[in-house]
Amino acid sequence: MTVSADSSTRTEPTDIPAGWQRNRLRYGFNEIDGWPDFAFSEKRDEIYRRLRLMNTEIVRLFVYDKPVPSPFKNWRFFAAVVNGVLASGAKPMITFAKFEPPHDDPVRIDRFVKRSVEIVWSCLEEWGGAEVKDWYWCVWNEPNNPDVGGNLSYGDYIRIYRAVAEPVIEMIAPHTDDGRVKFGGPSIDGTQRAYWLDWIARLLDDVDDRMLAFVNWHMYGDWRPAVPGDSVKVKLVEDPDSPNGAVFEALCMARTPQYEARARSVGRLIGDRDILNFCGELNSVAHHEHDFTGGLNRNVFGAAYYASAIVNLMRGGADLEMRWTATAKHWEGRHDAYGMISHLGEPTPAALGKQLVAQHVRRGDLIRFPIADAALMGIDAVVARRPDGAESAVVVNTRPDARSISLAALGEGVKGCLDVLRLDGSTNGRVRRERAKDVIRLDGYGLAVLTDDCTKTVID
Repeated sequence: MTVSADSSTRTEPTDIPAGWQRNRLRYGFNEIDGWPDFAFSEKRDEIYRRLRLMNTEIVRLFVYDKPVPSPFKNWRFFAAVVNGVLASGAKPMITFAKFEPPHDDPVRIDRFVKRSVEIVWSCLEEWGGAEVKDWYWCVWNEPNNPDVGGNLSYGDYIRIYRAVAEPVIEMIAPHTDDGRVKFGGPSIDGTQRAYWLDWIARLLDDVDDRMLAFVNWHMYGDWRPAVPGDSVKVKLVEDPDSPNGAVFEALCMARTPQYEARARSVGRLIGDRDILNFCGELNSVAHHEHDFTGGLNRNVFGAAYYASAIVNLMRGGADLEMRWTATAKHWEGRHDAYGMISHLGEPTPAALGKQLVAQHVRRGDLIRFPIADAALMGIDAVVARRPDGAESAVVVNTRPDARSISLAALGEGVKGCLDVLRLDGSTNGRVRRERAKDVIRLDGYGLAVLTDDCTKTVID
């Protein structure tokens, strides 16, 4: 295995100005529980428009696990979800997960492979090789997580991975220009108690580039409830109960720099190989019930957490972020605590925050990270320079107190950017347009975009 410098240096040209780097980050989503409205709602076109506003490039789908349409029991439903992804301007990441134990049973593995191959064949028949060659294919979901992925051993996982990869790549490769298929894994659970990086290191060592186009890892701010554990139905294994209230919020937000550190760690393992570095699931709190999360996935806190995570993934050289999830599950008049967009296409503050970031910092832009003042601890910022030379800045406040950031702290290049789009504790969950003078003020958790012309930005 080749090991070299951080992934951010792998393919950079030499003509990039000092202090800048090329933004490699793609924006994406998981589309799981809310798939019926995503595929069939009368407002689905509004959902697709919203995803396009967030420059969504990849949407992850499951074919066996989770409450998603089975390609075998109802191909029409599955095809409708895929067509929704394509209508959003994105490409699907089809995830093959899972089958029941024992996971080392050759008969079960053979059945799993045959089902996976049948799905690929059907996709080629439905959408054609010219389209399907650009899709992504992933084996399993959180194999190290007992509740989600079955707690496989690495030995079981690599055996299944190889068994699926060989025939799938053989089917799709003839449709590509270079024989390379976007195939990868392991979608590893990255909780603090899991030896998640072991799996990435071993997979990179065991599989050559022909069979591995990306590695995929997950990270949430916390997996424990944001409220007292005895007030919700929860299994904490051997973990301690979380602190609550402001302490929990501070703890959760303090973890966003780990997105940069983890992306760099994975990048160092990848080295100079042609393998992408994906953060395939992220959110503030890992749960679908509001009484568990306290609203921290979808409110202004959730917007600041997500924006901070994105900035740190950019800084670490990641190639993809995928929020869990896009469309909220809707039942009995309520939404789940994950989805950023309602079944009617209505955005949460977290969705509006991502729209601001995605419309001003795009893949391929030159980016730099200007905040180095100790007095601005807790402020994350990125400046993006578009191909035409225009610049924008995204500034995130990861603390609950009001902060003022001087334009001078962002550098000379943004002095002409006097339009501000702000989302914080004082804007009632909406984006406010205003003019900047010498400072940008953020009232608690939130974010702001500084640009030369905010009328070009869609904020509805």
